[in-house]
Amino acid sequence: MSRTTAIALTMVATLSMACSKKESYSDSTAGATTAATPPPPPAPPALTDPNIVYILDQANAADSARGKLAETKGTNAEVKRFGRLMVGEHHGLRVAGQALAKKLNVTPLEPAGDQSVAQATQEMDALTAEAKGKAWDKAYIDYEVTYHQAVLETATKALGAAQNAELKNLIQTAAPVIQRHLDMAKQIQGKLQ
Repeated sequence: MSRTTAIALTMVATLSMACSKKESYSDSTAGATTAATPPPPPAPPALTDPNIVYILDQANAADSARGKLAETKGTNAEVKRFGRLMVGEHHGLRVAGQALAKKLNVTPLEPAGDQSVAQATQEMDALTAEAKGKAWDKAYIDYEVTYHQAVLETATKALGAAQNAELKNLIQTAAPVIQRHLDMAKQIQGKLQ
């Protein structure tokens, strides 16, 4: 599993709201016993508005930072432009989220077990360590595709969990921006193959 897939899956898992329970049964002719598998771990607690504010803020900060790196390490003109766009638009989304949090007097709160900051740091370190060139451009854009897919899924879950109408509105306003970023990243990704 690639590190970008692992990061995206962990981000999505952070927001999962339920676990399914499976049971297994032994063959009735072999002894007629029924054994249930151990119960799944408890579902993560439901997200609160402070959790959502935290997740969105961290996602915007991380993508803005990666975009800044793409401006300097990218060698493909479209990759560099995309990085510039990520810096500007994710910074703008972050500022809007922080302003709303301040207005609502909501202090961002990391969800229990959240690993997104550590994973974003790990990915940033990997991109920083990788040499400039076509491989760097591809690694960055591949990550951006996976990341924006996960962010869209996260936004959908956050929208369902958000209690405050203004926070829901902010998520709804940001979703088309994230979708546009995803579409652009996919288009660039296709050219880098």
